[in-house]
Amino acid sequence: MPDARPADQVQGEDWASTMGDKWLANIDAFESMIAAPGAAFMEHAGFRPGERVVDIGCGGGATTIEIGRSVGPDGEALGIDISPVLIAEAERRAAAAAIGNVRFVVGDATVLIPASARFDRLVSRFGSMFFSDPPAAFANMHAMIRPGGRMDLVVWAPPGENPWRTSMMEIVGRHLRLPEPVPHAPGPFGLSDPDYLRSLLAGAGFADVTLTRWQGHVFAGGHGADPGRAADFVLTAMQFTEALAEQPAEVTERVHRELRAEFAKHQSSEGIRMRATTWLVDARA
Repeated sequence: MPDARPADQVQGEDWASTMGDKWLANIDAFESMIAAPGAAFMEHAGFRPGERVVDIGCGGGATTIEIGRSVGPDGEALGIDISPVLIAEAERRAAAAAIGNVRFVVGDATVLIPASARFDRLVSRFGSMFFSDPPAAFANMHAMIRPGGRMDLVVWAPPGENPWRTSMMEIVGRHLRLPEPVPHAPGPFGLSDPDYLRSLLAGAGFADVTLTRWQGHVFAGGHGADPGRAADFVLTAMQFTEALAEQPAEVTERVHRELRAEFAKHQSSEGIRMRATTWLVDARA
């Protein structure tokens, strides 16, 4: 392993700045990559006209806008995200779509209580895994929902069921000394343990917690990417980008080559199709 970078220098995912910027720069790839589990999430949630919904970790606002359309003019959708650049993009999209029942606010769901709470519904599409203080965040989210209201989350299931992520991390880990996985730490798999997730939600006051496993595929690097483009995506959009950029050029080239070879095994007419599993989570406040 040439000149491996120390583990404590490979930083976590700072969505208020670095990762928010990366998501925005690669927003089409990210959103098309998770389109299939996102569609399953929306179908499972089953929004109805007139509902008032708050969307936590709304990113570029695609899900919030879709919810706004589902709940109709008598309903409301509020998107909250800690990234100012993603909220700006969400507002731009909502204006372009001329949808009037959707709005957005920059904020930390661990502490923010919107003035318009309490909502009928609270949702989060792949946003709740990154809380630095999950018990505080879920307790605060519980306070946003009216008694008896519903919460819906979609989170990644355990790493072993998500080779789309673990295969690329294994390749990068051959050349960077990545941090050892810490159970329940903030990150893509922070809520993958169902017992831990149920305990968190019960501690925050939620009841009738149900986890439904969704199994399908995502497209690494986004829909339509070829192995080279998918490898480019990994090297520019993931949390270890800065650490890898400080390695000698031959290290980066080797990682890119190994990623291309791995992605080529999964190439289809639609893109790099890789197996993925999520939990569709619903609960009552």
